[in-house]
Amino acid sequence: MAARLLPVLLAVLLAGLAVLAGAGSAGAHAALTGSDPQQDSVVEQAPKEVALTFSEQIAVDEDAIRVLDPAGNRVDTEETPRSLGSGGAQYAVKLRAGLPDGTFTVAYQVVSADSHPVAGAFTFSIGAPSETSAAVPDQASGGGAVGALYGIARYLSYAGFTLLVGGAAFVLACWPRGAGVRPMQRLVAFSWVGLTAATLAMLLLRGPYAGSGKLGDAFDLEVLGGVLETKTGAALVSRLLLLAAAALFVAVLFGAYARREDPKERRDLTFGLTIGGTVVAVGLAATWAMSEHASTGLQAGIAMPVDVLHLLAVAAWLGGLTALLVALYRGPAVERAAVRRFSRVAFGSVVVLALTGLYQSWRQVGSWSALTGTSYGQLLLVKVGLVALLVAVAGLSRRWTGRLGEASGDSGALGSEGEGAAAPGPVEPATGSAPDSGSAPDSGSAPDSGDGERAEVIAATGEASERAEAEGRPAAGRGAEAEAGAPGAESAATARVPAQADPAREAQLRRQREAASAATRKKRRDGDPERTGLRRSVLLEAGIAVVVLAVTTVLTTTEPGRTEEEAAAGTSASAAQQQGPVSLSVPFDTGGKDGKGTVLLDVDPGRSGDNALHVYVQDPGEEPLDVPELKVALTLEAQELGPLTAPLERISEGHWSATGVQIPLAGSWTVAVTVRTSDIDQVTVSKNARIG
Repeated sequence: MAARLLPVLLAVLLAGLAVLAGAGSAGAHAALTGSDPQQDSVVEQAPKEVALTFSEQIAVDEDAIRVLDPAGNRVDTEETPRSLGSGGAQYAVKLRAGLPDGTFTVAYQVVSADSHPVAGAFTFSIGAPSETSAAVPDQASGGGAVGALYGIARYLSYAGFTLLVGGAAFVLACWPRGAGVRPMQRLVAFSWVGLTAATLAMLLLRGPYAGSGKLGDAFDLEVLGGVLETKTGAALVSRLLLLAAAALFVAVLFGAYARREDPKERRDLTFGLTIGGTVVAVGLAATWAMSEHASTGLQAGIAMPVDVLHLLAVAAWLGGLTALLVALYRGPAVERAAVRRFSRVAFGSVVVLALTGLYQSWRQVGSWSALTGTSYGQLLLVKVGLVALLVAVAGLSRRWTGRLGEASGDSGALGSEGEGAAAPGPVEPATGSAPDSGSAPDSGSAPDSGDGERAEVIAATGEASERAEAEGRPAAGRGAEAEAGAPGAESAATARVPAQADPAREAQLRRQREAASAATRKKRRDGDPERTGLRRSVLLEAGIAVVVLAVTTVLTTTEPGRTEEEAAAGTSASAAQQQGPVSLSVPFDTGGKDGKGTVLLDVDPGRSGDNALHVYVQDPGEEPLDVPELKVALTLEAQELGPLTAPLERISEGHWSATGVQIPLAGSWTVAVTVRTSDIDQVTVSKNARIG
């Protein structure tokens, strides 16, 4: 059975793990698209503030943007960044006055509108670049042990929601008799416990996850108070309140509903549970839709209800699939009508998933290039492939379901023996034991002259014989009649049982009879080829569904392809706006007479390709200074290009120029200027410049 499918399941799981390992942690959904001063730029005067622009709305606190000097000291005013408008996507911090020349580091840590932390850093220079010892925290926001725990809790919350909603819907809509089956009760109850625990863990970990990254801050009440004021914190608290209502629903479903025998009362309770359960399920799904991807970006008003439908369809399909798997492996015989009803529910769920998934893919990806060229798009392709495989296996399950209907119609039960099967009766005890004397037989253990009945007769006969021997009488009832399991054997054995029976012995023998009966029913069900085929296909579906759920969880923490492309386009546009003449001022001192001055360089148009270079040499009084020799070389260290020398020609006193200077690539170039003021006095000075 399951052993034959184990290699296939392992292959699917390993493929999923490989995808997840390759995906990494991508917690940036709001991308930095611009800054003032710009990254790697060199400004002549110290700016009054630093402004950052993101691709979508962000949330900030007093430490969201920090500016550090070359020694690593904060030089911003340490106030909460102020919004510059732009829909909450642009913020600035003021800088202190009197900043020295050198390289400054800008570190930012904010939370995007879809609840994911965004962190990064860049540098700019005042006057000229310098060495810097500014240290940016190694642990990125959303990473480390806190990030791993938060990711596990996120996965468990999705899994808990899927099994809770899907399992309850399977019982209520497809298999009402399952409300009294212990394995089904455990599945839904444990799902509720798992979702509640995961939600509490996410609420406690949210502060350090989006902030310090320190696990100890999870129990800091001040940090927790800040989380409760955020959109994500409100969504998690709402989820906990809805789970309290879900606990009442579960209690009624597996309590009063399972015990109802009157058809009218059962119908009324079914209606009430359906309405109440739908409201709770929609509310739970909305806590994700209102705080993650669907709540921001394009057409948010449409995307949120679509996301709710998508989550409910996932729960109805995959959660119901898991419930069916539990029923087939752990529960009593399942009616064929129940399996066929779930088949119709699963088909409707797949249709809803296809429609809502198509819309979500368009919204989050937006173009073929983003589908194939971004991490989100590639993960989405993997998910689509897995879902297609899941649908193919589901088609196999539907064929098995069709065979069940053709074989015995909807009134039969999986595991019963063809035409001799009894109609579905009351649910057998949750422990899997046989009904007590006088109760109706289970649908999967219809009375016949098989092994189960014979075992009970032999057990009863053996009990009477042992008691007779204990009293000194001959052990009657062990003849051919008892061994053959004749109908009269049980009554004869019962007649010999003394009135004062030993209760402990009675209980022991009852357990033996129940075990023998349960083993017989299990053997009969496992021997049913239709049930075995369906169990195998459903098991394979469930294995693939685990990987689909894992990939979906990673997708929720990956920057959408549309956002990534828009951020890249914004960066390109910002770079295009920078294109223009690049001007540099480089002081020099050769150490000799008249050896001090300043070299002014202009690179026009200041982009990759053909450029003109103008160099002016001035003395300390800003008068033209004629020098015997002047050289300029450019190096792009990141690409190991250069030094590229510029063929300078003297135009006039203190003015040199070169045309046709080729800048092969855009980047941060080091411009080195060699100035000779006498036969022995010479110096080389350099400065970084963003060209292109």
